[in-house]
Amino acid sequence: MRQNRVKLAGLAVLLLVGSWTTGAALPAAASDSPVAAEAKPLSTGLLAAMQRDLGLTATEARERLAAERAATGVEPKARAAAGAAYGGSWFDAASERLTVAVTSDAPATTVRAVRATGATVRTVEHSARALDTAKARVDRLAAPSGVSNWYVDPAANSLVVGVVKDKASDNDVRRFLDRARAAGPVTVKTVASAPQTFAAGTVGGDPYYTGNVRCSIGFSVQGGFVTAGHCGRAGQAVYGWDRSYVGNFQGSSFPGDDYAWVNVGSGWWTVPVVLGWGTVPDQLVRGSNEAPVGSSVCRSGSTTRWHCGNVLAKNETVNYQQGAVYQLTKTSVCAEGGDSGGSFITGDQAQGVTSGGWGNCSSGGQTWFQPVNEILNRYGLRLHTA
Repeated sequence: MRQNRVKLAGLAVLLLVGSWTTGAALPAAASDSPVAAEAKPLSTGLLAAMQRDLGLTATEARERLAAERAATGVEPKARAAAGAAYGGSWFDAASERLTVAVTSDAPATTVRAVRATGATVRTVEHSARALDTAKARVDRLAAPSGVSNWYVDPAANSLVVGVVKDKASDNDVRRFLDRARAAGPVTVKTVASAPQTFAAGTVGGDPYYTGNVRCSIGFSVQGGFVTAGHCGRAGQAVYGWDRSYVGNFQGSSFPGDDYAWVNVGSGWWTVPVVLGWGTVPDQLVRGSNEAPVGSSVCRSGSTTRWHCGNVLAKNETVNYQQGAVYQLTKTSVCAEGGDSGGSFITGDQAQGVTSGGWGNCSSGGQTWFQPVNEILNRYGLRLHTA
């Protein structure tokens, strides 16, 4: 009787908390192409969440996801066609096409080759390589607490530095900005508050626990699940929603990165599902094709459940109180304490695990995620897919 209850509890966590278990294959082994994924039925829950959070009709949500799948397939081809002239790319929701930036010195043959992939072309001054180099220089600077984040914005063709509104006049912030501008083209944007991780004290619900910290399961992998690194350190024991033993952190990195993975045993098992929490139907996961900037994305977490928004930036450095974390993806999706580690998904493609952000799901905010493919590659894991 005890064993059956444990197994049911395991299914609950990896369908409740672990619904971010959106199974996705390793990039090198991902056989699920955007075209193949498009033929699969879409979750009505995912469509409902997109309608609620993005202001779309059901038809518009389906069309948006189909256009994003197409853009995801075009992006690597367009990047290759642009070569050294590549200046970045993003999904434009208005035209429902991928826009690719190319430098003004690109020959006409290169521009034609990029357009031939189906992308829209925009001419810019700086290449993506130049902007990434500038960001790498800024990554080596010590950032004061008044600086919240920095990232390359391909549409602006600039390195964007976020500054906390009430810290903009601080001398340390000004000195940091001067040094950042010396590294390359910089645009300064003010943010309402500093980012923070979304771990939480024990408050109940359907989470997993490490000591007195509650977090959310990200995605099921063969033999366990992935989640946020700030939720626990390697070797630390993990307990399910019912406080029964699940497994241990097998690897964890934070700050610098924000990823971890936990082995699953003791009657628990994994499933390729992102939980709908009874609000929307559960979402099957069929791959991990990375969505372009501008794409829609939805998040599932043990505190605020389902919420959707857009991908705003990639390869962003976020300056948490505990230290900087690199190569995060920024979204317009809200999150709150306890959502850390939970899944981000576009359509049926796994994107990443919740790291942190600012704001809440009452007044709004922004949230960053650690891309899932990086976690899989780091630990040699394979996602559990449907």
